[in-house]
Amino acid sequence: MKIDRQRAIKAFQEYTSHYDVADEKVKLKIDHTYRVCSLCQQIAVQSGFDKDATELAWLSGLLHDVGRFEQLRRYGTFIDAQSIDHAEFGADILFREGKIRDYIADDSEDELLEKAVRCHSAYRVPMQYTARERRFADLLRDADKIDILKVNIVVPIEEIYNVSTYDLKHCQVTEEVMQAFYEEHAVLRDLKKTPVDHVVGHISLVYELVYPISCKLVSEQGYLDRLMNFQSELSETNAQFAKIREKMTAYMKRREGSIIL
Repeated sequence: MKIDRQRAIKAFQEYTSHYDVADEKVKLKIDHTYRVCSLCQQIAVQSGFDKDATELAWLSGLLHDVGRFEQLRRYGTFIDAQSIDHAEFGADILFREGKIRDYIADDSEDELLEKAVRCHSAYRVPMQYTARERRFADLLRDADKIDILKVNIVVPIEEIYNVSTYDLKHCQVTEEVMQAFYEEHAVLRDLKKTPVDHVVGHISLVYELVYPISCKLVSEQGYLDRLMNFQSELSETNAQFAKIREKMTAYMKRREGSIIL
């Protein structure tokens, strides 16, 4: 399948031009999109995808957060629990409203792309996905998670979670979130009660990485370590993060030890 990248990028630029690109939150998602595109390509190439499959992976990265821009305009937040599921919303905009044709003329991979976009932020990839659909969905989800770690470092945490520095620095990780973290899986949204729970929630995304190269990229980038080095004003919370660092460091060593590249 041939993809005209220039056409796709032009369509994305045209779409986002209808929003306030001077708004830091809009710019954040534009920059995030391009980085996820690059990560999708990198993971695909290093995981043995052929040229056509790599192009599809790249395009899924460009499309994955289309719903974010209208979400922000309508609801003033990127928090899905307070607004709308941005992945489902973006898939609807692209594939039910027909915006996908601005990006690519060929409709032969619409179903694959739609499923990848629609589940990219879901807790799990739906069981009914075919092996091929899951392969692309997992890749997009990995790329998105890797860059989310970076976003949590380059953007002030207070801004991301819409909390004050005082509140962030004076709360503890809830017991349910710590338990979920120790079970080595992503933390369910409903479990997060305190601002610092969200920090742990983003750290826990590493447990969900599927492709071996994804864990390698996380280690090389260093954002995970910086996120785990969160410093609280409470000794109890700092002790919790010491345990989190110990647990995740052991997990990453175990994953890296199993990687054969």
